[in-house]
Amino acid sequence: MELTGHIFNIQKFSINDGPGIRTTVFFQGCPLACRWCANPESQNRFADQARLLDDDRCRRRVMTVDQVMAEVLQDKPFYDQSGGGMTLSGGEVLQQADFAAALCRAARAQGVHTAAETTGFASPQRFQMLLEEIDLLLIDVKHFDPDKHRAGAGVDNRLILDNLRAAAAADKPMIARIPVIPRFNSAPEDAQGLARLLTDLKVTEVHLLPFHQLGERKYQQMGVPYDYDGVDQLHPEDLAYYRQIFLDTGLECTFL
Repeated sequence: MELTGHIFNIQKFSINDGPGIRTTVFFQGCPLACRWCANPESQNRFADQARLLDDDRCRRRVMTVDQVMAEVLQDKPFYDQSGGGMTLSGGEVLQQADFAAALCRAARAQGVHTAAETTGFASPQRFQMLLEEIDLLLIDVKHFDPDKHRAGAGVDNRLILDNLRAAAAADKPMIARIPVIPRFNSAPEDAQGLARLLTDLKVTEVHLLPFHQLGERKYQQMGVPYDYDGVDQLHPEDLAYYRQIFLDTGLECTFL
């Protein structure tokens, strides 16, 4: 039987998901329950409600590797000119690790650079399977404290940090991506703890993603409560102090 994956969006001309111009493939399904999630339709707990979205781009498709690659390869000239490629995102790609690894193998066979954005929340075996097939790891690092991580994301971070250490030990090119969320990890002491963690792991590059409200309408459409309803967005100018903490530890730190 041909391998298939559950995909909820394929976004072309992405410029914030790795180097150059990229096509980002969004995987359906995520075991986390981040209270601020901008893609709630990708979460396992909202699978039934996701069908209520009226945006055709957010409807799950079952696709083969060849079908995904047919869309990805349409823009190969742009990848070649810009140093771009394909990025897997989600949801959580590691829930479909076999399909993700096969997709990356197919892309690399065509000379397409591969990246994956992941929470890192999966068994070491699944994580290693994907790690071996990608050129760049974009790993979400939400908090250094297990209890606070569980309060915000529904799971603690022990498994995530184990996989992060494994990626660092493998010397895989890696960028840590930190969503900066009010009431969760936006305080100076949060930035200090995260900076210490990443420095200890020899991570050198950090992307900060200020909290936004781009997913708010999806919660309304699905009829599910949104814990961050009415919370003001954050902007880079609001977080200059936050970024400076990372810079002061010697980390390269930019906003997305």
